[in-house]
Amino acid sequence: MKLSFIPFLLIGLFHLHCTTAQETETEFALPLEKIVIDSTDTEYGYYLQVPPQQKKPNGVLVLFPGLGQVTENIFTDTKLPEVAYQNGYLTIGFAGRARFTADPVIQDRLNLVLNDVLEKNEVQANDFVLGGFSAGGTLALRYTELCYEFPDRFPIQPKGVFMADAPIDMYHIWALKEQDLKNEAAEISMKEAQFVERIFRAFYKGVPSENPELFVELSPFSINEEYGTNERFLKDVAVRAYHDVDIAWRLKNRNQTVRFDNYVATSELINRLLLLGNERAEFVQTFQTGYRKDGKRHPHSWSIIDEEECIQWMGQLLTK
Repeated sequence: MKLSFIPFLLIGLFHLHCTTAQETETEFALPLEKIVIDSTDTEYGYYLQVPPQQKKPNGVLVLFPGLGQVTENIFTDTKLPEVAYQNGYLTIGFAGRARFTADPVIQDRLNLVLNDVLEKNEVQANDFVLGGFSAGGTLALRYTELCYEFPDRFPIQPKGVFMADAPIDMYHIWALKEQDLKNEAAEISMKEAQFVERIFRAFYKGVPSENPELFVELSPFSINEEYGTNERFLKDVAVRAYHDVDIAWRLKNRNQTVRFDNYVATSELINRLLLLGNERAEFVQTFQTGYRKDGKRHPHSWSIIDEEECIQWMGQLLTK
């Protein structure tokens, strides 16, 4: 099912088998290649990659863009692929598009992508780190959990996962979006809520408040433990949650208080992982680091990640 959407609005949200390769233009001079694994699937039948200069990569960085974005957005919105390339890592880009999480459709398509990566490169199942922006972070987190919950059904065992301001609790997000549907004081928040409702009803046959049992399998985390404890599968995985904690910005630009911020849920996630004994669970707090590629201030942006430091963190995980 396809949905029409306004790309700028979505960025504001949390916001016969054959294989071919072709070069794709980017804003930097990297060897970006398009790998087609299913020519009949124009949405999920391909991925983008930046191979390292050497034959054997030091590891694999898998990145996911925000809700409604395409794979190409990754390579214009963040310098993570560039820094990864400079450090000998293979970067893979894949988009969940209008899907909010690693649902069964995304699981199937992403498994095909990662099996293709394993087949074509000198890497092992545990040479991977996953990361994403906004809903792309939600997807990365849920997929990582599934890799450890069902290792026989998923091709990799990620050493780490990170999220840039991701809405990881779909129950919590929907409860807030229900309020935003009535928030006439902030039109953009109301439109975002309307779009999220269309997403949930189109792909998931309802919203969390109507069908909570279904979302147990979709949401990587829930503040309310009665709705599942999928985070337990992350006990031995390095997890980072990045946030630009700028309360004043949200009050001024969205007429929303702290409880509407994505870090409400991720701070609870990190705390639970710490209590489980995961000493590599981190809440990475920044302040006024969020800027879009056009230079506009926005806490919900890829730029809240320090690319150089993040790739160093990745290197430490993959060398252990």
